[in-house]
Amino acid sequence: MNVQQLDIDDSNQELCDLIFQRIAASPQQRITFAEYMDLALYHPQHGYYATNEVKIGKHGDFFTSPHLGADFGEVLAEQFVQMWEIIGKPDVFTIVEMGAGQGILAADILAYLQRQYPKFFQVLEYLIVEKSAALKTEQEQHLADLKVVKWCNWDEISGNSVTGCLFSNELVDALPVHQFVIDKGQIKEIYVAAETDQQAEGNISRKFVEVSGEVSTSKIAEYFDLVGIDLSASAYTNGYRSEVNLAAISWITTVAEKLQRGYLLTIDYGYPAHRYYHPNRREGTLQCYYRHQHHNHPYLYVGRQDLTAHVDFTALEKQGKLCGLRLVGLTQQGLFLMALGLGDRIAALSTNYTEVLDLAAFLRRREALHQLIDPMGLGGFGVLVQCKGLSENERESKLKGLIVPN
Repeated sequence: MNVQQLDIDDSNQELCDLIFQRIAASPQQRITFAEYMDLALYHPQHGYYATNEVKIGKHGDFFTSPHLGADFGEVLAEQFVQMWEIIGKPDVFTIVEMGAGQGILAADILAYLQRQYPKFFQVLEYLIVEKSAALKTEQEQHLADLKVVKWCNWDEISGNSVTGCLFSNELVDALPVHQFVIDKGQIKEIYVAAETDQQAEGNISRKFVEVSGEVSTSKIAEYFDLVGIDLSASAYTNGYRSEVNLAAISWITTVAEKLQRGYLLTIDYGYPAHRYYHPNRREGTLQCYYRHQHHNHPYLYVGRQDLTAHVDFTALEKQGKLCGLRLVGLTQQGLFLMALGLGDRIAALSTNYTEVLDLAAFLRRREALHQLIDPMGLGGFGVLVQCKGLSENERESKLKGLIVPN
């Protein structure tokens, strides 16, 4: 059953050809949407994140919290310092940033720690795990003067070796997802196939089309068992469509295996499973971002646009528990940042702006700070904190970011 047919427009044609070749070589001339998304984003030569065409920031396809100024990184740094204190100020505290974008956040965190907490900075090891060669190059430019930073892949981090905190900001939403549709009470997976058109001039054009079929792996059913969602319930009517992020399950399994003692901090947009798979959310959460415009056409601008899906925080919590991670807390970014002192910064800015800023600069900075906590935007992102290897007393020490402001 063809679900959707879209022409290719302003796409990376070399990447499209590679995907068509992958489809043609597949046993049923189709690939899962997860495989398509992985190629579109992460193909080592032509994927969106693999080329120097990635555009992040106000002139690009999307922006993240660090693009609003140093405050986001600085208040995160306050949380890292407290984590170090809670676990007894070990001689080496490792921060592992997973998916570091352009390196802006790392630069903000490290500059603040070096300035405000020199004793902590002296024991700090800052590792970056980055899949994109293009983004790694940008990171190296931003962080060239900071000898504390090292780049590595997961294979270079020994199991059960990290004492500190592994964290990510808007990483999990970009992991490839499987898509499915409910058809007569059954889960059908959505695949990507190719269709050839013979044009009047004798030219042949190809386009990607969606077809549905049996699920590609039993892990999809296992996923819904894990998060406690019964898609066979009558509330899920014909045509209900959504995603399954099996890559997130693999990711948190890997992360948990590397952590010996400390925390995992995940910041991203998403929902707990009961909201993610609410029967009224019939079209899922997949979104495409191109030049700050978002739409739901993943077969346009192939290799030139970002593809994302919301994070199922229940899946991360449940799989984390199976891997030895304990839940510390789940909150919203706005509340998290306010608890770490962003509210004090806003108040101080309003009180003292005439001394250090002109009116235009004051308004820009105030707007940036408010964007970080806006519950309808970045402030509504989820912040999931998990831990491993902590004593009972250490687990009872409340993280500042999880204390609800009065």
